[in-house]
Amino acid sequence: MKVLRAIKIRLRPTKEQEHLFWKSAGVARWAYNYYISEQERVYTEWKNGKSEKKRIKETEIRKYINNTLKKTTHTWLSEVGSNVMKQSIKDADEAYKRFLKGISNRPKYKSKHRSTPSFYVNYESLRRTQNGFRGEKIGFVKTTSPLPKLKDNEKYSNPRITYDGENWYLSVGYEFEPTVHELSDASIGIDLGIKTLAVCSDGNTFKNINKTKRVRQLKKKLRREQRRYSRMFQENVESYDKLRRPTYKKPLYQCKNLQKQAKKMRGLHRKLTNIRNNYSHQITNQIVKTKPSRIVMEDLNVKGMMKNRYLSKAVSEQRFYEFIRQMRYKCEWNGIQFVQAHRSFPSSKMCSCCGNIKKDLKLSDRIYTCICGNIMDRDYNASINLANYELV
Repeated sequence: MKVLRAIKIRLRPTKEQEHLFWKSAGVARWAYNYYISEQERVYTEWKNGKSEKKRIKETEIRKYINNTLKKTTHTWLSEVGSNVMKQSIKDADEAYKRFLKGISNRPKYKSKHRSTPSFYVNYESLRRTQNGFRGEKIGFVKTTSPLPKLKDNEKYSNPRITYDGENWYLSVGYEFEPTVHELSDASIGIDLGIKTLAVCSDGNTFKNINKTKRVRQLKKKLRREQRRYSRMFQENVESYDKLRRPTYKKPLYQCKNLQKQAKKMRGLHRKLTNIRNNYSHQITNQIVKTKPSRIVMEDLNVKGMMKNRYLSKAVSEQRFYEFIRQMRYKCEWNGIQFVQAHRSFPSSKMCSCCGNIKKDLKLSDRIYTCICGNIMDRDYNASINLANYELV
């Protein structure tokens, strides 16, 4: 059975190509915002009883842009690939449908200075070359690593180019046949925590990467740069207030010094994110390579945990959702059964020896002590309970 796999590759564009990338990202952002504004207008009219339609079809908006705006006032839309605008409208339409169904919140406008620049590349015109790829209207682009090889009748799915503040990346999806491995009969339970990231029922314990010297140094440097940015911003505000020039229209975010300082902070954020993601990949790979038949984890209420102001920062830095996501798809690639225990399952309060439930267990109790005489680490006890989840 084939499974879908995604890959992200760094690009090495020329100055002309990078300029075209920025144009494409701007067109994608404009199309997304234009669709949202039109839908908001129609939805408001329907809510006030002035219109019978609750929403406009995305095909109507695309036809109006192509047949009217593109030929008159918005001729700059023709400078980029036609699928950039088309896919951005479809993305906005999908977001608005989810809002009307009550699945997600109302879609917001994309900001030029706060949203991630990205745009769609036509998958039909995307061709793999020896040192890169060819795309619609962007020509040949060099990459740091080659794209995966596909058969003649296969295509890359949902190719997109994004910018992370320093480099441009191409992300594509493709189907591949996972390798079949002989699995053992072992069932591994994984308990995630804040003191240690993961404790496995087979005895392996993985430390919290945020407590290492390197991460602590980067976090300290980030706090220092953020304070510096705040002081610079406040000094600019005070100096502009003293000038009292009504003709001065330059926003504060366009000041060169503030832009340089913001770039420093983005670089530190990127380093911390890469370190945490790389550590999660190393752990999940190490667990999957033991080739168990089943891996059981808790269905954590991360959103509820983030409401605790004392633990929210530590929870966000541990990246529990990303860890579970990586474990899920890697289990699928290797034919391992992935199970998430129900939230009501008392993995921490249940004794792994006799099954007794200790209702008065506190978060500060790191050693589990049972009436049957069982004394062990709290997280290790929970991982054993998870390994035995729904086993008769």
